[in-house]
Amino acid sequence: MEFGRYYEEFEIGAIYKHWPGRTITEYDNTLFALMSMNQNPLFIDEHYARTQPLGRRPVLDSLIFSLTVGMSVSDTSGKTIANLGYERVVFERPLFPGDSLYAESEVLEKRESQSKPDRGIVAVETRGFNQNAERVITLRRRFLAPKRGAP
Repeated sequence: MEFGRYYEEFEIGAIYKHWPGRTITEYDNTLFALMSMNQNPLFIDEHYARTQPLGRRPVLDSLIFSLTVGMSVSDTSGKTIANLGYERVVFERPLFPGDSLYAESEVLEKRESQSKPDRGIVAVETRGFNQNAERVITLRRRFLAPKRGAP
């Protein structure tokens, strides 16, 4: 299986469905909170979280973001020279431990690099969904993709 795409392989409007999805466990959520030093009790204290508006511990937004981007890499930016940045990240609804995350990316635009003829800039929107096909995150990013045969 190819990992990522060359610049020429991207077509504006193409949608790539990322597979497999990922079920997020309580362990994943707690470990990510501790590894990222997010000590907010909402994410690491079940008793406290029950007293808050959601009534239970949600999955950290930064974990949802990381997993969504990670799932997209093999279909989009796996050959990337550089990640140029994130233009927009919107968290639309919470995920909870036990929920599964699925993602897809749509190519929004592409253009050749003005300074280096062996590469181009690709913009994608990646959308993450829960197991009920409800959108939980939308993000847009740009990356520098090599052209096929470039040294």
